[in-house]
Amino acid sequence: MSPDLAPALRASLLGIAVNSALAAVKIATGVAGSSYALIADGIESSADILSSAIVWSGLRVAAEPPDENHPFGHGRAETLASFLVALALIGAASVIAVQSIHEIITPHSTPKWFTLPVLAAVIGVKAWLGRRVARIARETGSAALAGDAGHHWADLLTSTAAFVGISIALIGGPGYESADDWAALFACAVVGMGGLRLLRPRLHDLMDGAAPGEVEQRVRAVAGAVPGVAGVEKCRIRRSGLGWWMDIHVEVDGQLTVSEGHAIAHAVRDALTGSDLRIMDVVVHVEPARGEGRS
Repeated sequence: MSPDLAPALRASLLGIAVNSALAAVKIATGVAGSSYALIADGIESSADILSSAIVWSGLRVAAEPPDENHPFGHGRAETLASFLVALALIGAASVIAVQSIHEIITPHSTPKWFTLPVLAAVIGVKAWLGRRVARIARETGSAALAGDAGHHWADLLTSTAAFVGISIALIGGPGYESADDWAALFACAVVGMGGLRLLRPRLHDLMDGAAPGEVEQRVRAVAGAVPGVAGVEKCRIRRSGLGWWMDIHVEVDGQLTVSEGHAIAHAVRDALTGSDLRIMDVVVHVEPARGEGRS
């Protein structure tokens, strides 16, 4: 297993364990305390369990080495997992929105006061978990884990909205019973927008979209600094899993022997794969420098 994937897998398992406990507590407290906002929050935590499981499965598959049927490795599993996590966010927001509207138009009793300390504890746990998973996502470069962190932040948002809504309902008294339902509706709108923001870059990766300009600039700089490289011509980069795969054309002295050009190509490959750019593999093409016999 790649050392980059080990902490990401542990973070996914941690998310599954924490969200399982939180979902049970929130749904049970929401039912006992007559708060649909808290029940909706529990549903969102249940969706987090699914997303963390998807991320864990995707990372496990992505860790598999290349084989005869997958010569470029299994990194796409990680990208696909992040895509499914974004869809899960949107789906959870839609379900909560529909039920929130139903609860708003259906008279019900005021939430109980004991739901507030439960939500306060949940908010603290979610803030800790969201920061931890987001940090590991940055360290490993995992888009799927970043999506999972987004799920945790969304859950924190729904919990905060529920806390505010229940507080308004309790302070306002009769006539304010639906405040927590409006809070749930507001939270799910933000959650849905977060899912859409996660979805777009994952579609870009699945369609072999180009790498960001700053990544290409760094690749060109690393390759151009290798002794014997006169310039960098083409550079095609795509993301798969936790890293980048690329083809690069470098220009060298046209009078060099094949062996000498081959040695420079190997030096370029070693420089790129040895950098901190998370380059999984690179194919280096050697071209004669401009004006040296090129058509």
